[in-house]
Amino acid sequence: MGTFQEQIRISVVIPALNAAETLPQTLASLSEATSIEEVIVVDGGSSDETSLIARASGARVIAARRGRGSQLAAGAAIASAEWLFFLHADCRLEPSWEAAVGGFLSAPDATGRAGYFDLALDDTTPAARRLERIVAWRCRVLALPYGDQGLLVARQLYEAIGGFAPLPLMEDVDFVRRLGRRRLARIGGRCIASSRRYRHEGYWCRALRNLYCLCLYYAGISPDRILRIYG
Repeated sequence: MGTFQEQIRISVVIPALNAAETLPQTLASLSEATSIEEVIVVDGGSSDETSLIARASGARVIAARRGRGSQLAAGAAIASAEWLFFLHADCRLEPSWEAAVGGFLSAPDATGRAGYFDLALDDTTPAARRLERIVAWRCRVLALPYGDQGLLVARQLYEAIGGFAPLPLMEDVDFVRRLGRRRLARIGGRCIASSRRYRHEGYWCRALRNLYCLCLYYAGISPDRILRIYG
């Protein structure tokens, strides 16, 4: 029997928009992985050097209509591996991420579940640690991981639930709701997300705004309308 890296092939899909500042770290965190078959960066119309940076790293770059839902769906549509890993352009994985994925995929029912990482923020403040604990609670109690935690899913499961909807916002919430609690699982490693927006707007201000947008979505408000609030 071959090794995990020989048995499992992963296509990484990264939606990006003016991500030149954070994308290099994201791509660097993937560079040593032996299970990755390809990295696809889906550009939503960047005006900076996002595409140049992605190509220089060896990633495949395609263009798609702006909006994470549309970009994620476009990347998945051309991906060639049997496992799809969706990762935001301002997130990076810890060096041990591939071992954590190996443990997740060793479970006999792995193809019937989607895996997500624990959220960590690149900030040393107590406010960042509080937010991480809130996110951990949200995942444990509400079964609601967000896209900034990464999402690993077998292609057959991805296609069975209809893939990502072409939404400008809340595409991750829509996707995990269709998956359902029983088809979600914690991988165990950490996905380190940029805290830039939280530091700029204030942790409580941004967290409360995110919660407000989530409540609007559950109340049936269109994601297009919510986007105006989210910014």
